[in-house]
Amino acid sequence: MRPTRDQARENRQRILHAASRLFREQGIHAVGVDAVMKGAGLTHGGFYGHFKSKADLTAEAVSHAMHEALQAEPQYGSVKDFAAAYLSKKGRDDAADGCAVAALGAEIARLPEGQRGTISDYVQERIARMEALQERQGEKPDRARAIAELSSLVGALVMARAVDNKELSDEILEKTVEFLGGGGAAAK
Repeated sequence: MRPTRDQARENRQRILHAASRLFREQGIHAVGVDAVMKGAGLTHGGFYGHFKSKADLTAEAVSHAMHEALQAEPQYGSVKDFAAAYLSKKGRDDAADGCAVAALGAEIARLPEGQRGTISDYVQERIARMEALQERQGEKPDRARAIAELSSLVGALVMARAVDNKELSDEILEKTVEFLGGGGAAAK
């Protein structure tokens, strides 16, 4: 029996959610269609009823992860508050539910343009949110500083995940939060 339109829509969302988590956790190239479908609780054969190829799934799953992150994000009062949440030990240790850019940035950059999802829109929105945080803390929005702050956050998370020394990883997170909480290089 064929699924109803509502069931098909729900299945597609389950596939996107599973793919976005698995891609962030293991990497795009390390995860096959079979693993995505298993993660979604569906059979492999149903995949092509939703997507033409893994490339199509990749673009949509990356976009899904970014959209989901923006929608679920609470409103922070300052850059330091956002930095403390983004660079938490939980955030470092849970790549599957974390920032898609930090988890997949290098892989996304190597994908053909049509498979990159909405990365440019996401980064633009993140920059705007950094400027809004500056404003919330009583400062004039500074796009250049917002770009540097965002880049520091993503870079710190990537480095903290990459090193194999827990103390150094913790230090990278903590010192970056302290640096950004003090206004970063622009305040010095």
